[in-house]
Amino acid sequence: MLTGIGIMFFTFVLMEGVAWLMHKYVLHGFMWFLHKSHHTRHKHAFELNDLFFAYYGVLAMLFFIFGSEPIDYRFWIGAGITLYGLAYFLIHDVFIHRRIRLFGKTSNVYLKALNMAHKVHHKVQEKHGSESFGMLWVKPRYFRSAYEIVNKQEQEKRGSVHY
Repeated sequence: MLTGIGIMFFTFVLMEGVAWLMHKYVLHGFMWFLHKSHHTRHKHAFELNDLFFAYYGVLAMLFFIFGSEPIDYRFWIGAGITLYGLAYFLIHDVFIHRRIRLFGKTSNVYLKALNMAHKVHHKVQEKHGSESFGMLWVKPRYFRSAYEIVNKQEQEKRGSVHY
């Protein structure tokens, strides 16, 4: 069981690398015709880009199916992919893009840095020229900027208190 949980967490971490590579070379490459929907403004709830979510869901299901009788390493790989998919949904779709409004503004430096990096990625609405292709890993410069913003906001809060 402990080995399985280790495989699940290793898969979760590995998925960040897979997501980065897929995003940079596949989504902004030969599959741009689907991913383009994510870089353009629209009023409908779903976009063609959501098909990639289904792809990873099917992949995880296959690992679950073929690794469940008896439970072996493939089951735990499927669990890691699923866990990453859940994190992706909550962070990318809910927190960053607000497709479901659950979270308000945050003063968490990591989440603010993540949001900033993603906004920079979306500044470019073309196939080429974007940066920040990961979902959870953020370049240090975004942390520095987020930390400065959070610090400034906290100082303003303290400075605006009147007795």
